[in-house]
Parts: sequence; C-alpha cells; structure tokens
Amino acid sequence: MTTPPEQRPHDPVDAIIEQWARVRPDLDTTAMAVFGRISRLARAMGDRMEKAYARYGISRGEFDVLATLRRSGEPYTLSPRQLSGTLMLTTGGMTGRLDKLERAGLLRRSPDPHDRRGLRVTLTDEGLRLIDEAVGAGLAEQTRALSALDGERAAQLSALLRELLLVTER
Repeated sequence: MTTPPEQRPHDPVDAIIEQWARVRPDLDTTAMAVFGRISRLARAMGDRMEKAYARYGISRGEFDVLATLRRSGEPYTLSPRQLSGTLMLTTGGMTGRLDKLERAGLLRRSPDPHDRRGLRVTLTDEGLRLIDEAVGAGLAEQTRALSALDGERAAQLSALLRELLLVTER
C-alpha cells in the first residue's frame, strides 16, 4: 500500500518541485526530483565519507588510490597509468596523490622490471593496514545511511540505480 503524497515526509527537493509546479505547472519534474535527490545524497554521503577517512589522515581521493591498489589483489601493485585510468585522473593529479601517500609511507614507487621507463606503485604493509581499516569505516557509514531501508528495498534501489547508470553512461 502506498502512502498518499500529502502524508509522506517532505525533503528539500519536494519544496523545489512544489515551487516549479506553482510557476510552471506544464513541466513534468519527475527527472528533476530523482536527480535532485541523487545529487543531494551524493553530496551528503561524500561529506560523511570525507570525515570517516579523515580519521585515518587521508582524503577521499587518497582513499580511492589506496582502495584501487587493495582491490587489485596481491601484490597490490599497479602502474601509475593503470591507477589514472581506473580513477579517471590526469597524470598530474595522480602524481600529487602518489607523492603524498608515498611520503606518508602508505605506498612505494619502484622501477618496473619489465619496462625501463615505467614505474610500479605498491601498497606498503602500513598502507594495507590503513586501507583495510578505512574501508571498514566508510562502509559502516554507508550502511548506517542505508539502514533507513529494509534489505529488499535497498536491493531494489541498487538495481534501479544500476539500470539508470548503465543507460546514462552509454
């Protein structure tokens, strides 16, 4: 059974949609409501994730580098080009992140044994320990937010968002 619109809790996007309905009743604002909520959720969760990772002395961007190396599996090594491609970063942006993480002792760069001009980026033991803790903290934050939905609704939301993402990124 669906709750009538007038009995549903209102969020800030509802206020925007209601304003448009008053001044432009001819507009179908369904897409605006969906993407407005996605945008607000992404921003709010981004802020929460930034705080979760800050406890480990890293930013979200630095987390992404460490997490990409961790997900690559042992020996947790990739080239800077592979990292840049995965994270959709310029080589300059990647270099800055790698410099900071290397200074912090969380990764090391070494010559590629198969390419004299290439480098390999590898998680250190400290980097592995830190990313394993940070990913747990970030996932706990995401799980807390998602707990507003039961398991079935969370799975349904995930499936709908996947479908929309696949169409949008074509």
